[in-house]
Order: sequence, then C-alpha cells, then structure tokens
Amino acid sequence: MEKRVIEKLRERGLLLATAESCTGGLCAKRLTDVAGASQVFCGGVVSYTNDVKMRLLGVKEETLAQFGAVSGETAREMAEGVRKATGADVAVSVTGVAGPSSDEMGNVVGTVFIAFSSEQETVSEKLQLSGDREKIREQSVNAMLWLAMRKI
Repeated sequence: MEKRVIEKLRERGLLLATAESCTGGLCAKRLTDVAGASQVFCGGVVSYTNDVKMRLLGVKEETLAQFGAVSGETAREMAEGVRKATGADVAVSVTGVAGPSSDEMGNVVGTVFIAFSSEQETVSEKLQLSGDREKIREQSVNAMLWLAMRKI
C-alpha cells in the first residue's frame, strides 16, 4: 500500500506529511521504506502526548478537554497542523487506543481516529479495530494509507 501511495503522490506532484500518536511513527517508517519516498514525503511528527499535540501541531487545548486526544476533532487538528507546519500539500494523522487498557475518556482498546487534510478539505474517520497492540497499530497504518489513497 505504501508503494501505491508514493506512486500516486509522485503522479500528482504532491508532498505528504504525517502526524502520529498511537502508531509511534510506524506510518512514516513504512513510507520511508520505499525507495524514492523523499521526493514526496517530507516528514512527520510523533505526538504521543497532549503537550506535543498542542505545541507542535496546534491542537487546541479546548479540543483536547472537550473531546479528548482520541477523537475525530483531534485527528483533524493534527492533520491540519502537520500539513501547515511542514508546508506539505496533504497530510494524514492517527490517534487512538492501542492498548492494553481504555483511555481516560472511556475509549476502549481499538478505538482509532484517522484524518486526511488538504487545502480543500479535512476529514476524519472512526475505526473500531481488534487484536493486540501490534495488530491495532498495523491496522491503523493500513487505514491511514488507504485514506490517503482515496483522497489524493
């Protein structure tokens, strides 16, 4: 999937950035495993804490207080923030609960939000995944890449 995303970005002349929380940089790793990715992937931010989400990605404190870190609202602000911070044309983000337990807002393990942002639109999707921590993280990255494929 990552090869297809890189090819599609190259065909369209677009630059991509990522903002990741629960996946810890796994999406960026998979993208950079593809030779030539540097032509279309400018980088990413691993924002594992709310402080980093706010300081580096511009996620609003009010968003985190009202909706929590694991929410569509936060995922959208993460994607918009990394796109603007890096100067990328498009961006994808992920935030979720990979386990082993639920978060402080009551989101159960496997609750994940992904988002896509471009100058024209920013959208998010909720996923309810299952499996262990590693499987949830892999499924999250696959969903991010699929979202990018659909939107680019």
